Order: sequence, then C-alpha cells, then structure tokens
Amino acid sequence: MGRRRGPDGGGRAPGRRWRRGVLASLVACAVAVPLAGAGRPRVPAPPPAAPAPPTAATLEATYAAHRANAGAAARTAAAHGHRERAATDRQLAAPERQLLAFDGRGPGLVTEVLGDLAHADRVAVLVPGSDTGLDTYGRFRAGALALHERLTREAPAGTRTAVVAWLGYETPGTVGTAVATTDRAEEAAPELRAFIRELRAVVGRGPRVSLLCHSYGSVVCARAAAGPDVDDLALVGSPGTGADTAAALRTRARVWAARGEDDWVEHVPHLSAGLFGTTVGFGTDPVSPAFGARVFAAGDGGHSDYFTPGSASLANLTRIVLGETRAVTS
Repeated sequence: MGRRRGPDGGGRAPGRRWRRGVLASLVACAVAVPLAGAGRPRVPAPPPAAPAPPTAATLEATYAAHRANAGAAARTAAAHGHRERAATDRQLAAPERQLLAFDGRGPGLVTEVLGDLAHADRVAVLVPGSDTGLDTYGRFRAGALALHERLTREAPAGTRTAVVAWLGYETPGTVGTAVATTDRAEEAAPELRAFIRELRAVVGRGPRVSLLCHSYGSVVCARAAAGPDVDDLALVGSPGTGADTAAALRTRARVWAARGEDDWVEHVPHLSAGLFGTTVGFGTDPVSPAFGARVFAAGDGGHSDYFTPGSASLANLTRIVLGETRAVTS
C-alpha cells in the first residue's frame, strides 16, 4: 500500500481517505480501550551496576561488573518465583558473556558484545523492534550471533569484527497502542546516541560502525540518526521512520532499507498524524523511491527473518557492515 502513495489527483483520493479514516478509527479505539494482556510482568531485581564508562583498557572489568549484577538479578528473580527470568539472568552471568550494560528490573535491558570490541575494525550495532526484553532476548541474540558468525567467516584477512546487541530501551508490545506511536522512540533515542558516543570512546575514530535497525527499532534509529557517528544505517522490516525522506534524517551515514517479500509490515498504512498529543504512524515507506534510501534485496523472508542464516538479507547486511557496498544486491 505504501508504494502506491503519490500526488493527489485522479481516482486515488477516495482510497487514501478511506485508509486514513480506518487508521484513525483503529488507533482511536486502541487508545480509548487498551487491549488486555498488553502489560508485562515487573520482575524485581537489584539496581544495575554503575562502573565507570568503559575504555578499551577497562572492557573486561565492565563486563565482569555487569555479569555479577546479572547473577544477583538471577537470585532475586528466583526468590520471587520468576524461574524463567532467573534462568535467563544466569545465562547472562556466565563467564564468557560480554555485557556492556544490564538491568534486570521489569522487562529488562541488556547490551551484549560478540567478538573483540577493543580491536574491531568493523562494528555492527543491532537495534531491536517490539516485544523484545530479557524474556525474549534469546531470539534477538540469535540474530546477532548469526551476523557475527557470517562476518567472521567473510571478513577479509586482517579485518576484525564485532557485533553489539543493543537492547537499551523498553520496547513497545506488538499488542498495544505504544507500537503505533513515536513515544518510545523519542524516549530511546537519547540512550542510543549516548551509547554510540560510549562505543566510539572504546573503539576510536577509525573503525567502521553500522547501525542495523529492525522494525520499531528503525523508528528509534531515525530519531537518533542526527547524533550517532556511524557510517551506515540499515532499516529492515521498517514500518516507517517518522521522516519523509532519508535526507530528513540529517545523518552523514549511508541510509539503506530492505523488506522481505513475505513481511506483513508492507501492509501497514504509511501515514503520520498528530492524535491525542502524540504522533501516530510513521510516514513514508523506507523502501519507496520517495524516501530515497539505498534499497537492497531481502529475499522472500518474513518480518522476523532478516538475520536468518543463509538469507539474502543477512548476506547483504554482512556486505554493508564490511564496507563492501558494491557487492550489495538490489
């Protein structure tokens, strides 16, 4: 639907008005009558560790501090009967895990590094979409791990890579009203900007850094785009960014976009309007010519398949991270 947007005229206006009316009605009902089951359990945990901002020399100490906090969170969760959360926290507390941040309270937050960040030449930062928290972190990490394995396998000799899984914000639930507004993205954007500054303090100015943003995460990245010092910004499965064009993101990064052939997000109306004091909808389709991103092939995958091993999208995301932009297929 988003691909058919164009100038007013002809017989198209009634269809557009109909879609706008349906969207407004649905959103108004969602705001007025919150859906049952949209809330998340508020799991108790100790406050997060607060080590000094990391440097390349202190990364191991930072990892250790957050692992210890994850261990304490596991014990607290178990004591309150949250057995599945306790198991997740224990896994994160394992000696091999490299945590740049961890907060076990409520839905939970975690930032995890795969690879040798201090010596990386190419760094990918993954930003997740809705329904991602500690209780579903495993599936997000699986995508980061698939990317890391492919980067390790395909990087030219002498090129070192690292992947960062950044669950640094409380994502909206798919069932609920927050996922249709920019509110969570507005709250998350300063955190993402601060993280990129922290990342650059660790890796320095030389390494290439790419932001890979999935679904609602692309709205977060768009809100933060003017600040982060990144080389590439890839939007996959995006419902829109809230910006009319890639140029409006005001980023020096190359902006990429992709959508799988079986991704339901294609059918999200690409509209944006003020409603009840917030912005509902995300505007221009990022894979449309009007947006102006570099559109790359994502194959026939669905909304959750962009980091699936062997997929066309993962192959192209790997090329983007490695800087092999001429090899990216469209």
